[in-house]
Order: sequence, then structure tokens, then C-alpha cells
Amino acid sequence: MAEPSAQFDAEQAGKFFFRGGHTGWLGLRYCDHGDNWVELELPWREDLVGDAERHVLASGPIISLMDMASGMAIWQTKAVFTPIATLDLRVDYQRPARERSAVRGRVECYRTTRSAAFVRGIAHDGDADDPVAHVAGVFMTIASDPRTGGKANENG
Repeated sequence: MAEPSAQFDAEQAGKFFFRGGHTGWLGLRYCDHGDNWVELELPWREDLVGDAERHVLASGPIISLMDMASGMAIWQTKAVFTPIATLDLRVDYQRPARERSAVRGRVECYRTTRSAAFVRGIAHDGDADDPVAHVAGVFMTIASDPRTGGKANENG
């Protein structure tokens, strides 16, 4: 059996992340990635609707989408999966998503330091030039594993 690659790959990680847990229940899907960005999709579902009369996705699942895309963008940038924690994730809604539309979240990690990573991105429902929301966030990167006292990764 082949050894798994130590380098983080968003597409391969998505196969694991999205098959269970909160992200699996939401139905998040991998779309695309680059060296410092990841794009995911939150499909429209009746049980994720925030306003039954308008049939648009609620804000909570969209925030979860953007938080996950942010984390994956950080791991893609660092090229390794390491522990992180969301310190601040600002979501500025521009408009409601269109009725019965999936929402895509594309986030880039534009700066990393020894202990933090900074992200920005948009959520859209088909037209990236007309976003549903803009996001900006900062995540704490954890350099050592408190359970072992050792390094979490070689880039930490």
C-alpha cells in the first residue's frame, strides 16, 4: 500500500472532510483550488433555508462554508495539515442568495506569520462579480501539539 503524501491537497482532503461530521451533513463539496485558495460549494436544500417564504439558504450554513474554505485555504498555502483555530471571521452580507441556489465560497490565504494566518474571500451563487457576502478572517496556527509537547509540523 502506498504511503499517503505529506503535502496537503484540498481535493483529496475534501474526500475525507465531506463524508461525515458537520461538513458532511451540510453537503459541502470541493470545487477547485490553487496554491493559496480553495473553492467549495454548499448545495441548496430545503432544510437549510432561513426564510421559508423566500427559499434562500440561511446565513449559518454559509458561515460554515466560508470557515471551512478558509481553513482549507490556509492548509493549501502551508502545504500541510496543521491545527488551526478561528479567531475572527467577519462576514459582510451584500444580499440574500438567489432562491433555491447553491452558494460557492472561494477563500484565499493572503498572509501567514509564525502564529497567524489571514484570509479573505467571497460567497456567490453563480456570479462572482455579484457576491452574496465578503469574508475576512484571522486564524491562529498552532505550532506544537499540547498532547505530546512536540511540533505539530515542520512548518510550525
